[in-house]
Amino acid sequence: MKNLLFFLLLPLCAATAQETPVAEEVLPDISARSLALELAGAFTNDGYRLRDGFWPGEIEPGRPRYLEVNLFAGNEYWFCAAATPPARKLSVSVFDAAGKRVEFQSYGDGASAAAGFEPDISGKYFLKLDLLEGEKSPFCLIYAYK
Repeated sequence: MKNLLFFLLLPLCAATAQETPVAEEVLPDISARSLALELAGAFTNDGYRLRDGFWPGEIEPGRPRYLEVNLFAGNEYWFCAAATPPARKLSVSVFDAAGKRVEFQSYGDGASAAAGFEPDISGKYFLKLDLLEGEKSPFCLIYAYK
């Protein structure tokens, strides 16, 4: 009876062991979020507050990611993104509801980038996240405001 129980549980143990690599694949996303939080955290020293939530995903060269955000006139925003290797250079740009690029402050340090923007008009805006150098990688975007 003990042997029968062992052979019935063996496939269950094998299935659990096969799930382990899937959990490891999630780790780069956590790393990308950690890097984005590190960058955004620098703005908290200047009175910015981190928005709850974040945007994770994958990015690859030649296929920018666009994110829609609702912003309020009079607030200042910093959109901070980071990617893990093999990403090497990232950029963040801001566009208005009509798709026209707006003026913003830019920061870039390899696979970390940020865009600072203060809208004159409340409404819908778009962020463009571009992988300029490197290969398909996990990324995370977080923003701070005041």
